[in-house]
Amino acid sequence: MKFSRPDSPPSPNWQRRGLVAALAVAPVVPAMAQFRVEVSGVGLTQLPIALVPFRGEDASSQKISAIIKADLERTGQFRSIDAAGQSMDESTRPDMSTWRQRNADALAGGSVTRLADGRWDVRFRLWDVVKDHDLGGQGYVVPQADLRLAAHKIADYIYEKLTGEKGIFSTRLAYVTKAGGRYTLWVADSDGENAQAALGSPEPIISPTWSPNGSQLAYVSFESRKPVIYVHDVSTGRRRLLANFRGSNSAPAWSPDGRSLAVTLSRDGGSQLYLISASGGEPRRLTQSQSIDTEPTFSPDGSMIYFVSDRGGAPQIYRMSASGGAAQRVTFNGSYNVSPAISPDGRWLAYVSRTGGFKLHVMELSSGNVTPVTDTTEDENPSFAPNSRLIVYATRQGGREALMITTVDGKIKARLAGKSGDIREPSWGPFQR
Repeated sequence: MKFSRPDSPPSPNWQRRGLVAALAVAPVVPAMAQFRVEVSGVGLTQLPIALVPFRGEDASSQKISAIIKADLERTGQFRSIDAAGQSMDESTRPDMSTWRQRNADALAGGSVTRLADGRWDVRFRLWDVVKDHDLGGQGYVVPQADLRLAAHKIADYIYEKLTGEKGIFSTRLAYVTKAGGRYTLWVADSDGENAQAALGSPEPIISPTWSPNGSQLAYVSFESRKPVIYVHDVSTGRRRLLANFRGSNSAPAWSPDGRSLAVTLSRDGGSQLYLISASGGEPRRLTQSQSIDTEPTFSPDGSMIYFVSDRGGAPQIYRMSASGGAAQRVTFNGSYNVSPAISPDGRWLAYVSRTGGFKLHVMELSSGNVTPVTDTTEDENPSFAPNSRLIVYATRQGGREALMITTVDGKIKARLAGKSGDIREPSWGPFQR
């Protein structure tokens, strides 16, 4: 169950993530409409990097260097140096004086070669221009369909070498679109490109959420004319029923170990939180209030559950032990706070607050300090990247539904704009294992 805006009808609805779903399991097919990425804002520091076009990439279906460039720029931590007219590959030792004159601190280049069996050999090398130091490189032999993945993995390597933190570019996003009366659950690259349909239905689909190992999605379906929770295997398309009890079954959230899910059920009357095994079975009730308790999410160590409750008269975010018990209120700024998301490092709480509209806010949990990070007024469904530095959320911008990515401080934003249809329900997947 999700809280609805006061001016929304009580029936299931798309705009406020009402209790909706339903589907026909669909084969995984590419999205017809690709995304474009528009980056705005200025970071405090940006590392200047030159990405030389890869030798042979014009003959491939993907421009590897452009994908890497967009990945790095999207973080707000890198500034691209013009590499027009330059050439190099992974076997070439570059003339660093050329790149120092262009004020580059780092340099990367490589090659893309088609093999006799139709696969592609993608190689690259990274250089520290300031120190004239070889930072290493890698190679991938991939089918054509995985050229984008190879580019994302190269961006991951570069990001980790230059920042000391693991890159998130080869992770995936899940989201839902509505177009022409049809709802589709998509699985896409972290930049929103290369979307593949996992699920399609004339009825709405809500609350997709990734399992900790990234192999499954739990979601809510209305195919039985009431909310029902399924678990969907992303690679095979197979699904299984998880919760179909009397009343509504909604808001699934995986535990960090993947063994159980917190869910919202109304089987015993009002909407309350329960814990259910990932294999199904009889759920165990966690909350015992007379209010609406919903939208659970686990802390990274699995010890706590954050959730939304109106037990104080209006929706606020609370936390309690993952085994149940007394709840502690977390949000105090604003009279309406929903959609909690905890960063994987446990440092941040992202949520949506009704303050001059529905706006994304971020709280530092150790201090309780809260920062509004958007200027839009219809934000929904924040979800952290696995490195805790970025947040994806749904909003309306320029009269269109869209996905946005923002840094935790709100200084850098990237818009993932679909060519058609409303875009909702984003969920950022974990690091690939």
